[in-house]
This record gives sequence, C-alpha cells and structure tokens, in this order.
Amino acid sequence: MSKVKKNVYGFLRGSFLTDESAFKNWRIIIFVVVLLLVMISSSHKADKKVIEISNLNKLKRELRAEYVDTGTILMRMKMESSIREKAKSRGLEPSKTPPKKIKVTYKND
Repeated sequence: MSKVKKNVYGFLRGSFLTDESAFKNWRIIIFVVVLLLVMISSSHKADKKVIEISNLNKLKRELRAEYVDTGTILMRMKMESSIREKAKSRGLEPSKTPPKKIKVTYKND
C-alpha cells in the first residue's frame, strides 16, 4: 500500500486518535468542537434577535396606525361643526352679536 492510502485508511479508522501523538490531536479536536458550539450558539442568538426585531417592527406599524387613527378622530372632534352640534344638544347657541374689543388705557402721572 502506498503512503497516501495508508494515511487515508488510518484517518478513516481513527488511528490518529489512538497513537502516541493523540494528545495533540485531541486538543485540536476539542478546540474545534468548542469553536463550533460557540458559532452555533451565536447564530441561534442572532436568529432570535432577528425574530424579535421583526415582531417589534410589526408592533411599531400597528401603534403608528393607531396613532394616525386617533389623530384623525381628534381632528374631527375639534372641528367647529362638531362642537356646534354638541353645544346645541346641551342647549347652547352661538352669539348673535359679534364680540367687542376692550381697550385699556393707562394714564401716566
């Protein structure tokens, strides 16, 4: 068997984990596994944050629509015709005579 075949066959059998230099191999394997776990954990956290951002954007759109609707209702309530109707139902009517301006003059002594 050629050297390449022996190396591939030895790798597939896992002899690199059981020979005399296995300690170095185990350290590298453990390091790679820890890095993979950190990568998987960070990707899950990023996915959770993306979902949370999506939900917050949806809530923001809903609240904005509610704000616009409430503003529209308030503007209709503030209209003079609406106020006149409410005042009329309470028995109030607009004045027939226009208001008069009052001027105050001060005398200097």
